Amino acid sequence: MPTPLASPGRPPAARTTSGPGAALRRALSPGVLFALPFLVLFVLFMLWPMAQGIWMSLTDTSLSAHDPSFIGTDNYTEALGDAEMWRAMGNTAWFTLVSTVPLVAVALAMALLVHTGLPGQWVWRLAFFAPYLLPVGVIGLLWLWLYQPDLGLYNHLLQAVGLDGYAWLSDESIALYAIVIATVWWTVGFNFLLFLAALQAVPDHLYEAAALDGAGAWRRLWHVTLPQLRRITGVVTVLQILASLKVFDQVYLLTKGGPNGSTRPVVEYIYDMGFTGYRLGYASAVSYVFFALIILASAAQFVALRRREK
Repeated sequence: MPTPLASPGRPPAARTTSGPGAALRRALSPGVLFALPFLVLFVLFMLWPMAQGIWMSLTDTSLSAHDPSFIGTDNYTEALGDAEMWRAMGNTAWFTLVSTVPLVAVALAMALLVHTGLPGQWVWRLAFFAPYLLPVGVIGLLWLWLYQPDLGLYNHLLQAVGLDGYAWLSDESIALYAIVIATVWWTVGFNFLLFLAALQAVPDHLYEAAALDGAGAWRRLWHVTLPQLRRITGVVTVLQILASLKVFDQVYLLTKGGPNGSTRPVVEYIYDMGFTGYRLGYASAVSYVFFALIILASAAQFVALRRREK
């Protein structure tokens, strides 16, 4: 059947682009529908808990009381004047500094060794990355035995060469460094993989051009390899700093924050205040103070990286 022609002078009917129906169609566009499951989960498990935590930090919520009352910013005022909180912050900052440097430098050295073509590369890759796959409970038990004062491997080796052993986890002067050693051994494999992937992405023609110019292995390393790894080094450094700031598991398993609080990080302090001291409102306030400091540190790193790239 032939299609009826439009009446002369009358434009064809146009699809309505305004009104409630159009707004609903835009709201139910395919992009929004695809993103809706993520948005629902994000609101339920991220935004809503954050809002609840902020409200809790403004109250005297406690595990031992059922009727919390609004106290305003009293928790934040107390937190800013809490010497133990700032000591825990200092422990966290020092652990981050001491652990980040070897976790970046050692990972880079390991990646360079594997990338140079060592025989049996799969063995080296497995050996470097395997500790990262172990659960933290295994790591804690393993290093507790290694650091054991009487029967531990490290003291046994020191005594074999005529040196005195150490109380690795009960001496305030070295306990934090003992945790750093365990952390580096456990987590360096992840950074190693990131560096190795970046090395494999460096174009071969850069090395060929440098070799034609007479550059030796060290000059190719300093003038070709390391400049090409500048961006990934910045990324690894930022990721490692953020991971070290959140340290808790290995510290709790090895020392429980001791001796005398010398290894207690701020996350463990929040845990102690909330679930041992029953002060959930105060623990929430401390956590948001820590969150604000992480945001400031991340922003400073981002600005520094942007300036370096320019």
